[in-house]
Amino acid sequence: MVVARRRPKAMFKAKPRPKGKIRYKLRRKSKAGSRTRSRVRSQISQSSARASCLRIRSGSTLVKRKAKTDTAYGMSPLQRPLDKYLNLGAINLDKPSGPTSHEVVAWVKKILNIEKAGHSGTLDPKVTGILPTLLGNSTRVMDTLLLAGKEYICLMRIHQQIPRKKILEVCSEFVGDIHQTPPLKSSVVKQRRIRTIYYLDVLEIDGQSVLFRVGCEAGTYIRKLCYDIGLVLGTGANMEELRRTRAGPFKEDETLVTLHQVKDAYEIWRETSDENELRRVIMPVEFAIKHLPKLVIADNAVDAVCHGAPLAAPGLVSVETHINKGDDVAMFTLKGEAVALGKVDMTTQEMMASEKGIVARTERVIMEPGTYPRAWKLSAQAGGSTMTDRCSKT
Repeated sequence: MVVARRRPKAMFKAKPRPKGKIRYKLRRKSKAGSRTRSRVRSQISQSSARASCLRIRSGSTLVKRKAKTDTAYGMSPLQRPLDKYLNLGAINLDKPSGPTSHEVVAWVKKILNIEKAGHSGTLDPKVTGILPTLLGNSTRVMDTLLLAGKEYICLMRIHQQIPRKKILEVCSEFVGDIHQTPPLKSSVVKQRRIRTIYYLDVLEIDGQSVLFRVGCEAGTYIRKLCYDIGLVLGTGANMEELRRTRAGPFKEDETLVTLHQVKDAYEIWRETSDENELRRVIMPVEFAIKHLPKLVIADNAVDAVCHGAPLAAPGLVSVETHINKGDDVAMFTLKGEAVALGKVDMTTQEMMASEKGIVARTERVIMEPGTYPRAWKLSAQAGGSTMTDRCSKT
């Protein structure tokens, strides 16, 4: 654990920020020995290789009981009509340098002609990278993304040139739990708190410029991290550039799109009625919660959960392994539709063994009530009441 020492007043004076934009590029005072930008980019392409703390859960699925789904109700998320698809959509947006996160979301609403949208995890105006943007009712899952881990590529400038070995040693000390006090410019309470640095990989050092990749807990301030590293080095340091490369399930891959691509896709649909490009740049809300443990529930339990009822054991069809009591989970239909977010009252083993009792408490409903019929209608069609029906009413 590293606790940064308080800097004596006027001990370090940061050098003025160089003009112009740098993206994964180190400025060099001399031309001799300069490396090409392509080499640096090749290192950056490995940014998620060691992100074990940010990876999507890949636990095995245990089937509790066999169940069938009625094709008359609901549908696969990818088959939703376009209006519903947009209302339950998510965009892996590449934020440009300059505008605020709020301005970017406002432009998305204007481009798509929608009333409601939101972003997860504010980026400063000059910071670029992944800005998860949720549309319509997808904003209901915003809190799960705010708490998800993040990954950044940072260009830090130390105020005096020091040996490479010392830089590597000090950076390694910041892996684990650290104490941070939010910067004065932040909008949160200026109170010391503990945040976890999952990994901090130094990619390149060139004179006083240090390029590193960091995976961290939500709420970690990278600008403050650079400042604290400078204190421990004894030279002072400041952040020059920052790019977010991962936020929960959102990462730099083929799903990452720019505002221009969103605009082009919408205009193609408006002028030609071709939805393919619009459906490519916008993903279903189910993508935004795939980092959460998954519970699959029966058709006759869906509507009760949509009305806020807890999920009872008879309504559970399958469950992922390694779920502990109190974990946040996402509940899905047999067709793969997101129903609600909740918190489990049992472990995986207890859920598999239980035939009664409450499995999970519903905390946030995603699916609109009435998408699936009430349990009594399904039981009437089947010719009688079942235990699942009775438990769904509790």
